[in-house]
Amino acid sequence: MNASHRLHWSTLGESSGGLEHAWASAWEISLDRGASPALPPRDTDLWAINASGNEPPPSLLRLLGEVGALPILLLREPGSSPLSPSALAAWSRLGSVRWGLMQDEIPQAGLRPLSGPSAPFTPSQTLGLGLVGLGPAMASVVARARAAAATRATVMLSGESGTGKEVIARAIHQMSEDRDQPFVAVHCGAIPENLVESELFGYNKGAFTDARKDTPGKFREAHGGTLFLDEVGTMPLAAQVRMLRVLQEREVQPLGGGSPVKVDVRVVTATNSDLWKKVQEGSFREDLFYRLDVVPIQLPSLRERRDEVPFLAQHFLNRKAREHSLYPKALHPSVDPLLMSMPWPGNVRQLENAIERAVVLAGGRPVLTRQDFAFLMERIPEGEVLAEEPSQWTAAGQQQEEVAPAGSPGYEGGGFLGIPPEGLDLNHVVSEVERNLMLQSLAITRGNKKRAAELLGLKRTTFLEKMKRLELEDEVPEAAEGETEG
Repeated sequence: MNASHRLHWSTLGESSGGLEHAWASAWEISLDRGASPALPPRDTDLWAINASGNEPPPSLLRLLGEVGALPILLLREPGSSPLSPSALAAWSRLGSVRWGLMQDEIPQAGLRPLSGPSAPFTPSQTLGLGLVGLGPAMASVVARARAAAATRATVMLSGESGTGKEVIARAIHQMSEDRDQPFVAVHCGAIPENLVESELFGYNKGAFTDARKDTPGKFREAHGGTLFLDEVGTMPLAAQVRMLRVLQEREVQPLGGGSPVKVDVRVVTATNSDLWKKVQEGSFREDLFYRLDVVPIQLPSLRERRDEVPFLAQHFLNRKAREHSLYPKALHPSVDPLLMSMPWPGNVRQLENAIERAVVLAGGRPVLTRQDFAFLMERIPEGEVLAEEPSQWTAAGQQQEEVAPAGSPGYEGGGFLGIPPEGLDLNHVVSEVERNLMLQSLAITRGNKKRAAELLGLKRTTFLEKMKRLELEDEVPEAAEGETEG
């Protein structure tokens, strides 16, 4: 018989007991016998998973952001010993779960998802989406984007210029089932008003003077995937009328006549202006506004994400050095509080450009200091007050403040070594100086031992031997965890 529902069964390397044959009368079954689960097919109605282990494998958790609210049936062997409360809690992290036994009784269709938290993104997954430094402000943005990605709902991104609206649009596409389909970005404000309709909806040969061949338009180019319309508020009223019809009927009428063409497109729009104000002014259609404002997402400015500035700066520092084929560089710890105190009217885009300028003009110097960013102070409007620089902002910064503190034995106000009246232990003082300089180099390079050794004119092996002798292995700044040593 023809099954009306699809069940995808991930056995996680265990036996299915041949039940797939007994269940085939009611389900169209796809069986995944691998120890690492495969992504269920797009038209899956129920995902069955063997759940004999104490917790779901990490490879299974990583798939959750890609399947949305798909109902999940966790299967146990009849007669199995009960799972402990901690094991039940671990499996419940999958969210939309029901429990069942592996027996001839056929699972029933119509299960509905339970609301539950999604597994958080790992740092590598976050970076894979183009996101850096996922603090509380951006975490809420990503949560809404993740929820929208599990559907085909239209999304409207709002926020100041440079806040990363296209990055979020691409992240929504990457988190969706259609990630392998086209992502087409259109900047509506960059298209001449008389060409907007032909660019978006396409045209047939002969539709106007220069129409020498049929052209599909951006909607048809994005068929099956995502169309990102940046600065949608600049769209002319005539194009807005045609846009409304596309969203209502899911079909495009090319200029020049011909039959309408069906399109399956997720639309993500972006604006840095108050679109509702444009509606009230009459420059934007109210009915189109409601069609676009299905899932609104407001992106925070960089001023609301100050704690993430050091991470963004380091990310851009590494990327710009690679782009310009320059030797990898480091930011001196004193730079981070300066960057965190800036107003950043241009947001993330301005920060990226500032880092690129500093990287290029630094030449062969391996460490960028506050002086390399002095140009930022020149652009602050008169009378604007900077945010207070944080006194403790990273482990590396705190470590930097502890290097050669004022009043240390053997030091004088000018930083020159002197002999106190009671004398000193030369070997101890020399070791302390060496220790402090090595800690400072590690703080500057955020724990990269190779670059720290180069700052002190040492070979890496010599630097490591001194670290071992001075027992510095446990004092490397925390920010260095996972940093490349190459």
